[in-house]
Amino acid sequence: MATVQVSEAEKVYILHGIRDDLRVDGRGCEDYRHMEIETDVVSNTDGSAKVTLGHTAVLVGVKAEIGKPRPTVPAEGYLEFFVDCSANATPEFEGRGGEELGTKLSNTLYKVFNNKRSIDLKSLCICAGEHCWVLYVDVLLLQCDGNLYDAISVAIKAALFNTKIPKVHISSDEEGGKEIELSDDPYDCMRLNVENVPCIVTLCKVGHRHVVDATLQEKACSVASLIISVTHKGTITCMRKVGGGSLDPESIFEMTEVSPASLLSHLASSQHS
Repeated sequence: MATVQVSEAEKVYILHGIRDDLRVDGRGCEDYRHMEIETDVVSNTDGSAKVTLGHTAVLVGVKAEIGKPRPTVPAEGYLEFFVDCSANATPEFEGRGGEELGTKLSNTLYKVFNNKRSIDLKSLCICAGEHCWVLYVDVLLLQCDGNLYDAISVAIKAALFNTKIPKVHISSDEEGGKEIELSDDPYDCMRLNVENVPCIVTLCKVGHRHVVDATLQEKACSVASLIISVTHKGTITCMRKVGGGSLDPESIFEMTEVSPASLLSHLASSQHS
């Protein structure tokens, strides 16, 4: 993850401000930065979105391709994630640093999104055991100023909402085999139900308090963070601790209490264009 160097004086200033619910940029501990969401921004994809959160910018493209279902779930399609950490976002993403972070982010995204609670994977099945839709979700980090997980999750949900999957027509040939034809009518398509697709809320423990949407400077003062995926109804679907420090049970309980309200608050105040 991208980091910045913070002096002891800066760290004390940030810690004292958060203690008094006043952050360096004027926000309270549970306030998000301004967010902008744009959809249908990449022409050669089936769905795309760009999210800007403060100075963090993420671009997501979704490509739908026909593949073979996994043997364990022959009547379902699935999602694949790839995260590209552009060296333009921060020099730390050059070489193996970017690759390791990309793999780490991809694994977390897979756990959060690729399950039947988030998306109706059965709707991606074309012919059980033979053909299904595979959604390749490509994430490109354009700028990094903290809170990558939250920005990426909102961009993925927006891109999936924007995704158009061609209608499939199956016919039998003379030998009894199956022929698959895809509609070339752009309006003859299937749209995904993203109602239950969660968004991620990252809460950083800074001093004796926690903050949402931490900047890189605030992240440098944090010992550990809790990543929580939450649906629009406030249901927590996944939780993971990141960072080298520890979190006591009381802190975790406080974080899980605040995350659904914070998520709904920041989605409601997001600006779509």
